[in-house]
Amino acid sequence: MEEKKNNNKEGEEETEIAAEAAELKEVRVLVVDDSPVDRRIVEGLLKGSGEMFQVIAVDSGKKAMQVLGLEEGKSKSDDEKIDIILTDYCMPEMTGYDLLKFVKEQTYPKSIPVFIMSSENEPQRVSRCRAIGAEDFILKPLRTKDVEKLRDFARPASPKVSAKRKMSLPEMTAENSSSDRRPCIAAWQWPHTHSNHLSPSTRISNPELA
Repeated sequence: MEEKKNNNKEGEEETEIAAEAAELKEVRVLVVDDSPVDRRIVEGLLKGSGEMFQVIAVDSGKKAMQVLGLEEGKSKSDDEKIDIILTDYCMPEMTGYDLLKFVKEQTYPKSIPVFIMSSENEPQRVSRCRAIGAEDFILKPLRTKDVEKLRDFARPASPKVSAKRKMSLPEMTAENSSSDRRPCIAAWQWPHTHSNHLSPSTRISNPELA
């Protein structure tokens, strides 16, 4: 009987651990940069940070539109959807700003987060991108701290599954029984009032004071 209870406890704990792991789903990141060197740096940092990121890298804004399915006007399936866009600001034909603007203008149930990268830290450029919905502006080259920022952003906000073990019915009954036990309250004592100050009727009704 005891062995069966232990097996049930272990099964519950394994289920809770699996539920926590399921919350940390793989995040699909679309990296857009016309520089092959910068693309390799970004891709290497994201892939080297663990198994959390799946990286799709392209060299232009137009190819990014194709990956997103915006050119054809077709919505992507759940397995093909992009979770985060990480794009360079300065690119030929279609800049990162143009891509950001186009993505934010589309009617999605939930807009895709877009992070802008640039080798130039120009305040006007930063404010311009933030004004139309950029999540953040990252100075190139990408560093480990920037990847951590993406990891924190991609982590789900749902509450963690409690690791507390569920109690069985006999345990709950035993706990409730113990909680019902209350300390005995000491018998109420008569105040130490001199019997001479009490009326005769009171002394008779209380033999101790008589």
